[in-house]
Amino acid sequence: MRRGFRRGLALGAAYGLMAVLVVEAVRPRGGTTLLLDWDEVTRLAMARLRQERTDPGRLDRAAAAYNRFAAELRAPLLDAIGEPERVELPDFEALDRAGWLDVNVAILRRVMEPLVAVTRVPDTWLATAGRAGLNRYVALMLEFLGRRVLGQFDPQLLGKEPIQPALYLVEPNVAAWERRAELPGDDLRRWLILHEMTHAWQFASHPWLREHMDGQIEQLISMTSRTGSSRGLERLRALTVGVPAQWELVRRMQATMSLVEGHGNLVMNLVGRRLLPSFDRLEAAYRLRSGQRGALEQLIWRVTGLEMKMEQYRVGERFAQEVHDRYGMQVLNRAWESPDALPRSEELDDPQRWHRRVVRGR
Repeated sequence: MRRGFRRGLALGAAYGLMAVLVVEAVRPRGGTTLLLDWDEVTRLAMARLRQERTDPGRLDRAAAAYNRFAAELRAPLLDAIGEPERVELPDFEALDRAGWLDVNVAILRRVMEPLVAVTRVPDTWLATAGRAGLNRYVALMLEFLGRRVLGQFDPQLLGKEPIQPALYLVEPNVAAWERRAELPGDDLRRWLILHEMTHAWQFASHPWLREHMDGQIEQLISMTSRTGSSRGLERLRALTVGVPAQWELVRRMQATMSLVEGHGNLVMNLVGRRLLPSFDRLEAAYRLRSGQRGALEQLIWRVTGLEMKMEQYRVGERFAQEVHDRYGMQVLNRAWESPDALPRSEELDDPQRWHRRVVRGR
């Protein structure tokens, strides 16, 4: 009986200590704090990438080569799309990994700036610990991507006028893949340039596309602001879990991005197959690169949601390829006529459904 009394006393003390710790963890310390600190994210991600800076002269020479290739490819690309040459496309820039990080932190800051008020919570020990964990998670994701991303088009979503879209290749990543897969460097860069130039055409030829995506992002931010509770943990839950209306909007945004990427891959392959002697080697190397991931890399892709993103792109490519093969590029280009002509989530897996609705007007 005495032993049971001592055990009960110990358990009571332990529960009491836990209760005190919980109370202290959520006790306001005065003032507020943000759930994400972009300066700290940049510092953490840059700690290793900064050590791998590329000589600026090498980047300048790479950018000059990119733009020579782009000038050669412009007419064949627009011819494959079936568009006149009146559209203006931005020049390419060459980035190293740290430069890519600077660009993308700036993009994320810009897009998330309207959420600053929603992500501000009372300053507690728990909020500080949560912010430290979130900072490291985002930094890890950015560092991981900074070593893998080959090219990028920035349409300046939520940017302020004047809008200046930008095209990039991350030269150290391109060069590393070139060496590892023993690929012809000039053809590899032309192949990547075709993909990113197609994205630039999508937005330059259809100004409504950027406005449409801006509107969707602003609508999502508005929904998040309305559903955000005044209490920190509930506010975080509203941001990460969302509500049905938010998920429906996200699905529509994902469908648009699937078309953007799928159409980009289709055009890259159509023009590349015709112009690049090593096209088959490039395509095989790309498929191999997408499938060869170590255990840690697979874990990162799953935890960050990148695996789901890649599957969305594959769905978009299948949609674009099927519509093109059945009806031709002119019919596929109907998807760029207006927001209502964009394929919906359920139509990506059933291109005939999109064709009946948009082309045949049913």
